[in-house]
Amino acid sequence: MQRKEKEALVADLHEKFKGVKAAILTDFTGLNVEQITQLRQRLRKSAVEYRVVKNTLLRRASKKTDIELLAEHFAGPVAIALTYEDPVAPAKILMEFIKEQPALELKAGVVERTVLAPEDIKALAFLPSKEVLIANLLALLKVVSTRLVQILNNPMRSLIWTLDEIKETKEKG
Repeated sequence: MQRKEKEALVADLHEKFKGVKAAILTDFTGLNVEQITQLRQRLRKSAVEYRVVKNTLLRRASKKTDIELLAEHFAGPVAIALTYEDPVAPAKILMEFIKEQPALELKAGVVERTVLAPEDIKALAFLPSKEVLIANLLALLKVVSTRLVQILNNPMRSLIWTLDEIKETKEKG
């Protein structure tokens, strides 16, 4: 790779790193090209980019971005999964892939300026998706509001019931 190509790659990566919501570093040693291509396809479906980058270029591109927090992990064969939308998506896909291909190893990750160890990434993978969490929250809010209406209507029901009883008693007597 020529110097100008490297500079262009570093500039391109730096711009991408600025807008990243989450990034996960992996060690892909032991995977063949077909397996890495398969992983890339899965990640691409969820709008996650997976790149193999030389460590020196990665260090330069990560300056003054959240990815710089991972600099101590830029050693050996490194690939980086980047997402600009759902921070949980790459963790879920990588964990599914690791079940099939245990040669892929998680090194570290970063989500909103928080560095994640491999165990943290695994925990993140088991979180429900954003849509499920929103649906659960809306269901909870609906239950609370419904219960509030029931509680507020209860005294009114008691009053109406009491008045009906008085009316029936007067009609009989």
